[in-house]
Amino acid sequence: MSRIVPATVAVLLLAACSNDGSGSLDHDWLRVLHHKKAAVAPQASPSEKQVYADTLGAFVQQHPQHSRARQVYQRIQLDFARELAAIGRYQDAIRFYRAVLANDPTNREAAHGVADAVDRLAVPRPKLLALEKGMSERQVAQLLGKPIPGWTSKHKRPDVVNESWYYRTSEGGIAGVYFRDGVLVAAEATSQEKIAPLTR
Repeated sequence: MSRIVPATVAVLLLAACSNDGSGSLDHDWLRVLHHKKAAVAPQASPSEKQVYADTLGAFVQQHPQHSRARQVYQRIQLDFARELAAIGRYQDAIRFYRAVLANDPTNREAAHGVADAVDRLAVPRPKLLALEKGMSERQVAQLLGKPIPGWTSKHKRPDVVNESWYYRTSEGGIAGVYFRDGVLVAAEATSQEKIAPLTR
């Protein structure tokens, strides 16, 4: 799966990598600026934004003393991690948060992001017990997080849409959460165990 820089970094890119006061820009820096120009264009493609992020990342590795480049690259990593977590790609998000922490161990946003993403990797029983019939998909996602990509199933019929979301549980099992027309109708902690509050 290809990586795509989140759209929210466009504003950051506009301010990115201005002269850091050194008075001169070497060949590598000019290359970064060239890709930045393409990435901030109004019709910039995800590919152009990704090339800019990759070029900036390579520059930071070669020139770690360039503080402005480090700051902008860190912001891109944090934004990307947050967007990955929002679509259920928690392990990928953790990788980006940890990359930030490797260079900035006191970064609170990254530390909080890791903790939150780790918490979403497996659902504890108390969260499953907090589910109530009639909840919307959005309410369930706020409580449990979005399912990992590929861990959902949708069946459309002429009169109804049934959808299933699946989660790893902290006990090592798989929980199922079931919707009819976007409304929670049932859930189970394992394939045989119905969750009590939803069976009443």
